Amino acid sequence: MPLRRSTALVKWLFENQHKFQIGRACSSSLRYKEQEEAEPAAAPAKPRPDLTPDLSFRFEDLQVKLAAPYQLQPKPEAQDLGFGKFFTDHMLKVHYHQHLGGWQKPEIIPLENLSIHPAAKALHYAIQLFEGMKAYRGIDDKIRLFRPDLNMERMNLSAQRSGLPQFDGAELIKCIARLVQIDQEWVPHSESSTMYIRPTFIGMEPTFGVMAPDSALLFVILSPVSVYYKSDDDSGVSMYADPSVVRAFPGGAGNRKVGSNYGPTIEVTAKAAKLGYHQVLWLFGPDHELTEVGAMNIFMVYVNEQGEKTLATPPLNGLILPGVTRRSVLELASQWEDITVAEEVITMDRVIQLNKSGRLLEMFGAGTAVGISPIGKIGFMEKEIHIPTTKQQQPVFQRVKDTLLAIQYGHVEHPFATVIS
Repeated sequence: MPLRRSTALVKWLFENQHKFQIGRACSSSLRYKEQEEAEPAAAPAKPRPDLTPDLSFRFEDLQVKLAAPYQLQPKPEAQDLGFGKFFTDHMLKVHYHQHLGGWQKPEIIPLENLSIHPAAKALHYAIQLFEGMKAYRGIDDKIRLFRPDLNMERMNLSAQRSGLPQFDGAELIKCIARLVQIDQEWVPHSESSTMYIRPTFIGMEPTFGVMAPDSALLFVILSPVSVYYKSDDDSGVSMYADPSVVRAFPGGAGNRKVGSNYGPTIEVTAKAAKLGYHQVLWLFGPDHELTEVGAMNIFMVYVNEQGEKTLATPPLNGLILPGVTRRSVLELASQWEDITVAEEVITMDRVIQLNKSGRLLEMFGAGTAVGISPIGKIGFMEKEIHIPTTKQQQPVFQRVKDTLLAIQYGHVEHPFATVIS
């Protein structure tokens, strides 16, 4: 070939190299290539049989890898527990990858740190949600969950609002039950302590687009815990009500258990602590409507105009988390003939008026983490309102608390409790 033509060809190849698909070859890829040429053509690829339907993962696909002896952690003493300071030896993980067909097989593995891309949507846009459940060791040494179906229902609603895929709650309950069985020795042998269960769901796709992620991770970790609030006396917990801040607003996500509802409360909670209060009583609107108290639903016991003892809580109007404990208190108390149960708007003016007239008997918070917590004092508009919750002869809060604990620890058989071992 003449030199001029050869030079022109090299120049053309150089200028048009971007149009060619060039692949790198290595010894392993060449070996596979030779193997493919020696074998007959394979049939068209079929869907992977080990993938579960996009709708949900399945308990029957659960894979378990137990921790090695050197990975096991020493169990803390009951008096050292606190809340969420210690974690058990194993965790549950379920990946979701849209390009792999959706939900993957659930797995129980030794507790480990997560590997997450710095651009993951959970880190930038709060595409993250969680649940709070507990496992109770009963007087018969059996371990029980308390109404886990309601947690699953709420978790799926939070997932829907966050653009995360939904799942079959019954399948997750079975996976969680297996996780608790594996780490059952971490469930305290005490009725003053429990095992807190934290299912968490996060968006993992590493892109900056504000849209539903195509990959996600659902995981569950366990933590033995004791009481959430420690009051210095028996007068109950104290609350700080600041009308200038709100926890949620109409049309928002205050009724979903998403992390973005909790982080922004830290500053106000810290302010309340500096002023000597345990938590914040969240108000809304010009009438200062009571919504939640800390991370709890709030209840009030008062004597109504007909002289009846009434147990009231704010209605689920989109500003309030539909608590499992809240619902259980309402359902249980509605069966008591000596108490009228009501879901009604409660304002600070109403609280003050009832208190001045001597008709306000009790206020208490209710939640999975805190249980039933009597409220003894509210700081509002530079005044302190003292609530005689713990001074009642037969307080409703104590009756509610005892009823729930009897169910949770197996003193009575009840459909609210699910025995798992």
